[in-house]
Amino acid sequence: MGTERSWVRYWRDGSYPLEAMQAHFFDHVYAPHSHDTYSFGITDVGAQRFHCRGAAHTSGAGMVMAFNPDDVHDGRAAAELGYQYRIVHIGPALVRDVLTDAVGKGAAAMPLFGQPVLHDTTLTRALARLYAVLSGPADPGVRDECLTAAVLAAARRGATRAPRLRAESASAQRQIARRALALLRESCLEPSLTPLPAAALAEAIGCSRYTLYRSFRAEYGLAPSAYQRQLRLRRARDLMATGISPAAAAAATGFADQAHFTRWFHRAYGLTPGTFHRALGLG
Repeated sequence: MGTERSWVRYWRDGSYPLEAMQAHFFDHVYAPHSHDTYSFGITDVGAQRFHCRGAAHTSGAGMVMAFNPDDVHDGRAAAELGYQYRIVHIGPALVRDVLTDAVGKGAAAMPLFGQPVLHDTTLTRALARLYAVLSGPADPGVRDECLTAAVLAAARRGATRAPRLRAESASAQRQIARRALALLRESCLEPSLTPLPAAALAEAIGCSRYTLYRSFRAEYGLAPSAYQRQLRLRRARDLMATGISPAAAAAATGFADQAHFTRWFHRAYGLTPGTFHRALGLG
């Protein structure tokens, strides 16, 4: 079990208290330590053993480790094949902001996770989606939606007291969704198209980010960020049809880079931007 087989990938947000790491360790032993964040780790391969809150725990494949801020813990491999895991660290202020937005009645109470190891597939999926958008190119709206989903899943499924989330009437949800749709379509008429953040969209409508997401998805079957990306892809197709290159179309429609644009274009249309461009006799 040599350290030469171990590896680590790390990501940190420049604006928010958000970090993400993926690692595969064999003989690395964590000294007792703590974080000033909420930390949620998914064990993907093998198992890891650790001490926390005066007891020994083991997290196997598919399980989630949940640490409150300042929870002291260590860690080491509990299996010969070591352990591979993904972990996200979320600052308490950001957790409070997400929960307050979802609750809608003053500052939300901070969650407390009583069990350091959770076995919940819904929470695992939500954390995996958050890790994916944090560690790769993603629109701000997608990141915000995944962060909200992960924090709410953790608080509702692992905390000692689940938050009571706000609820809107069906007619109010419909009005919010239709107003959001109109604003998203208006934003696509701008000469330089950039993704509209969820916070800005919710503020323009006068609702919370959580209410915006639930209302829009209930009415149109897509998250606001997914619908906005669909509009941007349509705009990119129109631009390429006028002779603009795929790279220029990607930049004009707010994609992180051409690879990011190509991936989503292929998912939506089944062909690459280059193939589409050449079929028009332009490439």
